[in-house]
Amino acid sequence: MTRRWFSPLICLPLVIGLAACQTTPAQSASTSAPAEVEIATIPDDPDPALWVLKDEDTTIYLFGTVHILKPGMSWFDEAIKEAFDKSGELVIEMIEPEPAAMMKIVSDLAIDKTGVSLRDKLTAEDRTAYEAALTSLELPVNAFDPLEPWFASVSMSLVPLMKNGYDTNSGVEDDLTATAKARNMKIVGLETAEQQLGFFDNLPEDVQIRFLNFNVNTIDDMADGMENMVAHWANADIKALAELMNAGLEEKILYDTLLSNRNADWAEWVDDRMDQPGTVFMAVGAGHLAGDASLQAKLKERGLKTKRIKY
Repeated sequence: MTRRWFSPLICLPLVIGLAACQTTPAQSASTSAPAEVEIATIPDDPDPALWVLKDEDTTIYLFGTVHILKPGMSWFDEAIKEAFDKSGELVIEMIEPEPAAMMKIVSDLAIDKTGVSLRDKLTAEDRTAYEAALTSLELPVNAFDPLEPWFASVSMSLVPLMKNGYDTNSGVEDDLTATAKARNMKIVGLETAEQQLGFFDNLPEDVQIRFLNFNVNTIDDMADGMENMVAHWANADIKALAELMNAGLEEKILYDTLLSNRNADWAEWVDDRMDQPGTVFMAVGAGHLAGDASLQAKLKERGLKTKRIKY
């Protein structure tokens, strides 16, 4: 149960993707009905996008990931496997703490210290919609009462995915990390668990509530939206993926906190790493490698040019 619930909570690209699965802007989520989601086709042979950045003695591959998938997707082959096999170092967003440590971090950040019930923070209309959403997910209406809105939002978003066959043990990072450990590769985390959860925990409460209301209004389309995101990833349709991600992050504070600012920090890390020889396989959420504020765009601002690998 610990792995089932707490592991996905530290996968922010998944959360960003869930928000972006619909086309309703986050700031208007409590009043707007979700638009119908048109589902793209997931290919039998997924070929996700891959980029490379290199100089005379350093090569860094950039690979966009999805943190939760249905079991059996055969993406770890062809150019992806070839690049990984050449690498001596795996870089991911975060090295997951042991379950007990992760539970303590989540408990410290997710429990509301004011003593005010989550449902009491909602307007009457939003509370009714929230309770109906929990009931539709077969959860008690008081399930998240002692917790902060961001935690409730993320947690309830996972339920329809699990019911639709997604497995929190089948994410891209799971396969990459397991393979890296088997090969005794160096594994580096760009952020800590406290940092990742802190991105949500430090959002103003009104923003957290709008994010919660947004997910409540789109909960019935969450699984279809995830299918669409996975399809764009599997088809390496970067333009469509960027449009999807941006649609769910129209509120500037969310866009900056969850995407743009983190890409800028990672670009600095890559810039510094280019000063050291070696071959690195860097795997971060696919949303970070798409759009105007992508990691590649931040690297370009530093004079570092990435190249898309066609395969």
